[in-house]
Amino acid sequence: MNNRERIDRLAAGELLPKEELTALLAGYTEEERLYAADRARSMTDRIFGRRVYFRGIVELSSYCKNNCYYCGIRRGNRQAGRYRLSEEEILGCCDRGYQLGYRTFVLQGGEDPWFDDGRIVSLVRRIRERFPDCAITLSLGEKERGSYQRYYDAGADRYLLRHETANPEHYARLHPPEMSWQRRMQCLKDLRGIGYQTGCGCMVGSPYQTAEHLAEDLLFTRAFRPQMVGIGPFLPHKDTPFCREKPGTLRDTLMMLSLTRLMNPSVLLPATTALGTLTPGGREQGILAGANVIMPNISPPQVRGSYLLYDNKIGVGDDEVSSRDRVVQAVRAIGYEIVVGRGDYQEEKIHD
Repeated sequence: MNNRERIDRLAAGELLPKEELTALLAGYTEEERLYAADRARSMTDRIFGRRVYFRGIVELSSYCKNNCYYCGIRRGNRQAGRYRLSEEEILGCCDRGYQLGYRTFVLQGGEDPWFDDGRIVSLVRRIRERFPDCAITLSLGEKERGSYQRYYDAGADRYLLRHETANPEHYARLHPPEMSWQRRMQCLKDLRGIGYQTGCGCMVGSPYQTAEHLAEDLLFTRAFRPQMVGIGPFLPHKDTPFCREKPGTLRDTLMMLSLTRLMNPSVLLPATTALGTLTPGGREQGILAGANVIMPNISPPQVRGSYLLYDNKIGVGDDEVSSRDRVVQAVRAIGYEIVVGRGDYQEEKIHD
């Protein structure tokens, strides 16, 4: 069986076994990647139209208790700039974002113990009261189920928690021993069980990764059935143990986006900042490969240079207006329009 046939089977709703997905990922040509992108883009356009959803990211803290080997804000990086935004600063970001048309706010940060349940609940409640027509997305790492429940009860709608890799042995090579793949999986199950619109996702091209690992990521995502999937390339940071590792490639990341779309037709799929950092126009290529979400930064400009998970991150010198306008122009240039609205997940079955 050739790769075009495999891609067609995925587009028709068939679930390929791991061996065939591995073969596809290990040996596709650029022509076959473009074919997958065309099928994925057609599927996205059929469900969503030629529309891209915006979410405004607020990076609320660069402190993190974890020591992940790939991350620039890891606990052990003494060169990292550290900051915490106050509740009023975060609300100010949301105020400015609302004026610019954002109707989803993504509160993202390291696993900072200072932001305990009480502070997060207070913050979520105030955002919900001030912006009742907006969606609140949290991306604050691993928590106990009771904590997730408190945030949900306070008004949070969505939670992003990348699984990073569906392979436990691979996970162990990316993280220190105190971090557990099993705990990450339990957190994702807890989020789904509570009722969040839940996002998982992986890094493409991370150290020690194989085509089989990526196939496992695709199968995990299909089985978990998230509402969102965050897929971006691994990018090294100079002050981490993986500083000398090669970054993930554009072609592999785009292929994973396309295959994820074909296997999860209705999913909300971002074209990430990391993709735009990897190559100029990377986010636009992500849209053309099947993505339909972009998340510009609405954090205060003075702290953007301190929230660096990887080197050379784009947009750190911009303000919130520049961040938005650059992306709006780029998206329009490839024939898509920006949607002003929450952009909630809508289940739509196009496969039997």
